[in-house]
Amino acid sequence: MALRKDFLWGGATAANQCEGGYDQGGRGLSNVDVIPTGRDRKAISAGKMKMLDFDEEHFYPAKESIDMYHHYKEDIALLAEMGIKCFRMSISWSRIFPNGDDEMPNEEGLQFYEDIFRELKKYQIEPLVTLAHFDVPMHLVKEYGSWRNRKMVDFYKNYVNVVLKRYRDYVKYWLTFNEINMLLHASFMGAGICFEEGENELQVKYQAAHNQLVASALATGIAHEINPDNMVGCMLAGGNNYPYSCRPEDYYKAITQDREGYFFIDVQSRGYYPSYALKKFERENIRIQMEPDDLEILKKNTVDFISFSYYSSRVVATDPGAGQETAGNIYGSIKNPYLKSSEWGWQIDPLGLRNSLNMLYDRYQKPLFIVENGLGAKDIPDENGYVEDDYRIDYIREHIKAFKAAVEVDGVDLLGYTTWGCIDLVAASTGQMSKRYGFVYVDLDDAGNGTRKRSKKKSFGWYKEVIASNGENLG
Repeated sequence: MALRKDFLWGGATAANQCEGGYDQGGRGLSNVDVIPTGRDRKAISAGKMKMLDFDEEHFYPAKESIDMYHHYKEDIALLAEMGIKCFRMSISWSRIFPNGDDEMPNEEGLQFYEDIFRELKKYQIEPLVTLAHFDVPMHLVKEYGSWRNRKMVDFYKNYVNVVLKRYRDYVKYWLTFNEINMLLHASFMGAGICFEEGENELQVKYQAAHNQLVASALATGIAHEINPDNMVGCMLAGGNNYPYSCRPEDYYKAITQDREGYFFIDVQSRGYYPSYALKKFERENIRIQMEPDDLEILKKNTVDFISFSYYSSRVVATDPGAGQETAGNIYGSIKNPYLKSSEWGWQIDPLGLRNSLNMLYDRYQKPLFIVENGLGAKDIPDENGYVEDDYRIDYIREHIKAFKAAVEVDGVDLLGYTTWGCIDLVAASTGQMSKRYGFVYVDLDDAGNGTRKRSKKKSFGWYKEVIASNGENLG
């Protein structure tokens, strides 16, 4: 079995990391706008330090980012030149409902995305749209405590209704929440949640998770009702945990850690809370407040496909002295001695992608979609903005080989592959521009200085060939 003929080769972005125009077109403030670069970013992202507005002491990269708000036509033309078939993007919730609880949507915001979808349609590029890519309108954070509050379900449902009806003729593929499991690790970034002193954080996290899961199920039902051809996916920050040793305790810890992410997808894909999660709630004295029909809503509205991001695998151990710590996508990990690492300490593990695909497909038997994969690296452009990024080509080539093997040898059903970020944008983990992922270089530094001029890297031409050959020509 080779890759399907209509395999969705593409690239991925997020509104909060590329759009900018934070105060234009009637847009309201969002949680992701107020996460600064620098030493406080981690604590703010985790909800441990409150930052509900801008101050003079920090730099906020999401305010302007690469300004796709004004450059989207140029950017989409570049993507079309590269031959991409699918563009993963997100809608900024606060651009549609500036406060989140508004009675009427913001027409200027709705028109902005319609213009983008028209532009994509012009080039026959399929949009894959994330409804909430970490975005929460700031008013909902301040007034309601964000997703800890059940009222959020209705606000989200209203937003989804408006968006899906408006873009019915333009969008077929939808994701409800980006990296929904990130709520557990970066609670403010992922879900707009700030913790109060003395609060039971686990209780807050899992109550918020329940509210998001119900909201996701309702969105799935709405999507199918509005257009039966709609395909709705969930989205996991993926990558398996390896045991550090063959000690059974290490293996059990790896299973437990994997379940932390699978929990969300188990509910979204299977339609019920798994027994291990119910036991965890019991042990940890977590009491989920549910409405009478919540379980029925979850059961009735399961997703059509499973999507996930994959950057690296992780290693866990029960012995606190085992191995050296290294970095990962928000998560920490023990260093794997068998793997190389990126400049930011993320372990490069192409076979880990094949492993993840097999684990997910075995678990859910639903089509999969790799919606983020890429290498964050420092690029050195020449005077024309050209970057010889062979390291990025090598990284993506090996990961393509891995997912092709998962399809052709292991029999995994894979819908598509959208690299993160097809154009340079602000990195979610650090807020840096210097941590670049794109095939297109954007002249912008970590302090927000630069012309924002776009230029093609070496990887641009290489990926074009890959797409044109449906993954057969990997250079």
